[in-house]
Amino acid sequence: MRKYLYFIILSLSLVSCYTYQVKKTVDTTIDKKQESKNNKALANTASAQTESSVKAKSLNQSQNLQQTPVPVNVQEKLAPNKNVKIDVDGRAYKVIVDRWEGDSLVAHPVHSREKVLKFHKNQINAEKIAEKRFSQPIADIITIAVYAGIGVGVWSLLQ
Repeated sequence: MRKYLYFIILSLSLVSCYTYQVKKTVDTTIDKKQESKNNKALANTASAQTESSVKAKSLNQSQNLQQTPVPVNVQEKLAPNKNVKIDVDGRAYKVIVDRWEGDSLVAHPVHSREKVLKFHKNQINAEKIAEKRFSQPIADIITIAVYAGIGVGVWSLLQ
């Protein structure tokens, strides 16, 4: 029984409530729904000829929105003193951002303050920049596991 108790305590001490999460980009489907509502209102008031031209223009605009990706500014995402996980040339690094020197990122690994890493902004995959954030579901799972462990401990003492 003690062996299992030590194993549970050790495993809970190694679990962290912080995870690296990629920020989600703004979804353009909301804009499309609003455009379609506006187009319906315009179509009801316009004649048949102008209705078809309005629809054609709105379709072209919505297709342009879908085809052009939103440009991601790496320098804005990687502000100083942020704890992030970046993907550079297919390799993942967990770093703390120090500063920007022109187009180069100067950072150090999370567990090694002395080591300095430099990356050019074109080397960094902007879509895979993940910030370190608190994860509420993981915290809830750990809390439930601790309560269950306490309940089992009380039950075993009463037996």
